[in-house]
Amino acid sequence: MYSTNSNFKYEYESEEETLAIENQRLEVWIDKKNRGGKVATIVKGFVGQESDLKDLGKALKSACGVGGSAKNGEIIIQGNVRDKVMELLQKKGYHCKRLGA
Repeated sequence: MYSTNSNFKYEYESEEETLAIENQRLEVWIDKKNRGGKVATIVKGFVGQESDLKDLGKALKSACGVGGSAKNGEIIIQGNVRDKVMELLQKKGYHCKRLGA
């Protein structure tokens, strides 16, 4: 639909600005629900652009030598690698909290 008003200005929805690393508060836990019995490490709480989330996810997956995905504000990493992920995030300067068992 188009406006015929010559003064109309379309407001674009911009992606959220990525917070600085030291201001990020990430939560890391293990999940095996709805995954066919397989274990996954979940990282939630990232505030920022999807491209930055995917870059962080790629770095974590590469460092752990496993697969996974990064979308909708969370990173899913295959396997029980929570401790390694937390260590990597803390070395990068992120604040992270361990949740779950």
